[in-house]
Amino acid sequence: MPSPFGRHILLLVPHPDDELVACFATIRRAQAEGSKIYALYLTHGCIARDVRWPWDRKKHDGHVARRRNEAEQAAKRLNLIPVGWSGRAARSLRQHMPTLNTEIRQAMTEHHIDQIWAPAYEGGNPDHDVLNAIVSTLTENVSVLEFAEYNFAGGRAHSQEFPKNNGLETRIRLSPAEQKEKKQALELYVSEQCNLGYVKTESECFRPIAKYDYSQPPHQGTLWYARFRWVPFRHPRVDFTDPEEVCQAMTHFLHPSAAA
Repeated sequence: MPSPFGRHILLLVPHPDDELVACFATIRRAQAEGSKIYALYLTHGCIARDVRWPWDRKKHDGHVARRRNEAEQAAKRLNLIPVGWSGRAARSLRQHMPTLNTEIRQAMTEHHIDQIWAPAYEGGNPDHDVLNAIVSTLTENVSVLEFAEYNFAGGRAHSQEFPKNNGLETRIRLSPAEQKEKKQALELYVSEQCNLGYVKTESECFRPIAKYDYSQPPHQGTLWYARFRWVPFRHPRVDFTDPEEVCQAMTHFLHPSAAA
């Protein structure tokens, strides 16, 4: 069977830890076939300073530095080649789509990229969905693989499983040794341990990026990141991003003349 992997892969990392959640074992297998994998980190992974509790804001720079250090350790462990570290906060990518598009294209040119890996359009995180919309415009130049991470389709949690299959999925079954190594790698992100309990390590799943209607949410019902919007106050750990705003941002980026 021909390999599904490119020779020079650009791995788009919306938040440090997504590289492990989505494709830890897949990275290993692609490298075993000779692929070079370049990682472009598109946020620092932490929420914005002004979203934190007031008493925690003075520690913001320390939180960011800690997450960067964890990401560097993970990159070293995986033999990834970091090619960009962003100072953007998590949950903000919908506000930067043209700039992100430019950054991704520049990295593609500089590193002779022939394949992109990105998160799936599954409603797991608004930053993931925004990146998926951006890379959907790049398929004429390179192949694009999307990776399932987590979603809440049908009102229940799914890990490493697309909301809807189209028959083009490749599912990698992790050996016991790979599962153990992935768990150990995830433990490098000490700052995120309270958020990583959903991650299953039995398999990873990817496919060529599907065609989506980005003017609509990725599935009916509540999206993963909108599960706790019922909380009556602005708790920092709750993402209050409106899915409709995400769809509007993606539609405006993809069809600016229509939006105007």
